[in-house]
Amino acid sequence: MRGDERDQDGMFSYVSLEQRVPQDHPLRAVRKLTDTVLRTLSPEFDALYADSGRPSIAPEYILRALLLQVFYSVRSERLLVEQIDYNLLFRWFVGLGMDDAVWNHAVFSKNRDRLLTSDVAQRFFAEVNKQAKRFMSDEHFTVDGTLIQAWASQKSFRLKDGSDDGDGTDFRGQSRSNKTHESTTDPDARLYKKSYGKESKLSYLGHALVENRNGLIAAAMVTHADGYAERDAALLMLAEKQEGRSRRITVGADKAYDTKDFVSTVRELSVTPHVTKNDKGRTSNLDRRTTRQPGYAISLSRRWLIEKDSDG
Repeated sequence: MRGDERDQDGMFSYVSLEQRVPQDHPLRAVRKLTDTVLRTLSPEFDALYADSGRPSIAPEYILRALLLQVFYSVRSERLLVEQIDYNLLFRWFVGLGMDDAVWNHAVFSKNRDRLLTSDVAQRFFAEVNKQAKRFMSDEHFTVDGTLIQAWASQKSFRLKDGSDDGDGTDFRGQSRSNKTHESTTDPDARLYKKSYGKESKLSYLGHALVENRNGLIAAAMVTHADGYAERDAALLMLAEKQEGRSRRITVGADKAYDTKDFVSTVRELSVTPHVTKNDKGRTSNLDRRTTRQPGYAISLSRRWLIEKDSDG
């Protein structure tokens, strides 16, 4: 028997957002962990805001919304706010009620800027790490970088002196570089390709330091895209990891990290470099003192963990 199609004219709903989200949905565990971390950060949130004036968007809402943007690869904050408005799962995770008004995307972006220019984002990440500490190794790590494509078109990459002719759509045969050109819509993006034979794109580089037990991210950062950023970022993350520690740790990495400066500097940080040897047509900066140890082969065998995180 064919069912009847009903007009959507109901004004009230007796099913709550909590009831609509399945009990086994993966976001439930994430929400529980996130709420625990946000409660510990509440005093720091209080210090960021004045006691009087127009209320801002609650920082808890902003951080939960940004997590959704990462989890579901929402490409802009305009679309993120739109999704929160009509997506019941997103509303539930952020903490909004069924009838709560959603913010203007420009207001959201302004509040996000204010929140993330403080050290709150790093504190949030550090608190999440504390919650996961029992699952993480504190001795063996892997580092790598990944290309993050900027949300800017190639035609926005124009001469810095403004002397471009046309609208930027026809750039065939032109010599374009980061020294002479920049994006008019995202000036921090850089024209970059990570490997030979690939197309250059306006990009950033994302960097992650992953522990080798379960592949959980221990540190992360984003930088301009250039040929030195991966190694420089790795040194910064390792220096922070070793601050106040005397115990030696290991770090695995691909052959792009097999340079004299990187290998010598990590050793000064009490870090043993378990880097893939780059000895094709050159001499590797690692010798048998490192590569003969069983731990070296083990570190290389765990590199798939960071490749998994980068692909995600």
